[in-house]
Amino acid sequence: MLNMLQMIRLDYLSCILTVLATVLIGKKLWQGWVVAGINSAVVCVIGMRTAQFGFVPANLLCIALYTSNVLNWRFRSQPSSEANDVSVKP
Repeated sequence: MLNMLQMIRLDYLSCILTVLATVLIGKKLWQGWVVAGINSAVVCVIGMRTAQFGFVPANLLCIALYTSNVLNWRFRSQPSSEANDVSVKP
């Protein structure tokens, strides 16, 4: 298992995840933010492996923003039916 993880090209994986996240978010699907968060975790691993440590805090911040976006999109309170009920008085 560990040998297989070493064989995975994380740069290609990140590329695929970036494109997938962009498409999903463009279609206004909250799952895109989850994919983007996974991609940011992959970029953190790339940063650690290549000693480019500046990628780590930037992508941790991105993960926090993506989590906030998922919570806002997925679990946002629905407007009450009273607010949507428009009655026209003559």
